[in-house]
Formats: sequence, C-alpha cells, structure tokens
Amino acid sequence: MNRLGIDIGRVIIDSPPGQDTAFFGADEAAVLRTPGVPGAFEAITRLVELFDGQAWLVSKCGPRIQQRSLNWLRHHDFFQRTGIPEANVRFCLRRPDKAIHCAELAITHFIDDKPDVHQALTGLVPHRYLFGPQRPIPTTLTHTPDWPSAEAAITADLRLPTTGRAG
Repeated sequence: MNRLGIDIGRVIIDSPPGQDTAFFGADEAAVLRTPGVPGAFEAITRLVELFDGQAWLVSKCGPRIQQRSLNWLRHHDFFQRTGIPEANVRFCLRRPDKAIHCAELAITHFIDDKPDVHQALTGLVPHRYLFGPQRPIPTTLTHTPDWPSAEAAITADLRLPTTGRAG
C-alpha cells in the first residue's frame, strides 16, 4: 500500500527564503497570519484521495514550534480541508529522526525541502521529492519546485509498476 509523508515548514507553511518558518520570533497572531505555500492545500487534498487517506505530516521541531505548527494547521482548517486527520501528525527533534517515523508508518512517498532529511531516508522511502527552489539537486531525488510539480511527479510515480523507480 502506498503511503504519503509530508514535511510542514516551507512545504505547507510558507516562510521567507532561508528560514524554516516565520514562527521563531513572532507572536501568536503573526504566526497565524503566516501564509500557506501556494497550492499546498489543494494538491494535498487530491493526493490524500489518491493515497486512499494514507497520509501523514512528519516534521522536525521542538515543543514550542510543534504547538505553533498545530495551532497554524488548526487555524487554517488544514485537517478538514485536506482530509489528513490531526492524529496523523508526527514530530521529532532531529531531521534524521524522520526516518524512524517513515519506517514505522511504511511511508513510500515523502516530500521535504531538506536534502539531509532525504539522505536519512535513502533505502527506506522509494519515492523522495525535494521541494522548493533548491540548488543543486541530488540525482537520487525528484525535484519539485512547487505544488503543481510535486502533485504531477507523485501522480506519475503512482502509475508506475510496483517495482517503480527507486528515488
């Protein structure tokens, strides 16, 4: 069964270039005003359907940013709008630890903007998508600079035979 994993910061919640999120120094009102990445909600909603609801958010952050992330997702009705249950959110304190969650959840497709996360997922998650305006792009990853390209790449990979291409 195919299962989708999605990072939160700079993949769902937008931020200025070079920053994980605008959450670090902002007050709660400013946090909630932070926009979503263009097209994220719409594409994720369609992908959740393609994955028969088998989708999780997997994010690296400490307790304060975990709470702010959840507050942002609730404030923007993310769970209702996309069909990902709030219970399908996983947090860890180190980027490489996303591999632990991906192994437990048997994630087959993962979207993240950090190359070091993808490095930790090598050999574990067959389809890995490096999100955002990245340079250089490792040849082992599928580059998806925005949500339309991410959705198209994932949809194309779902159409491959089960052996698929290793990402």
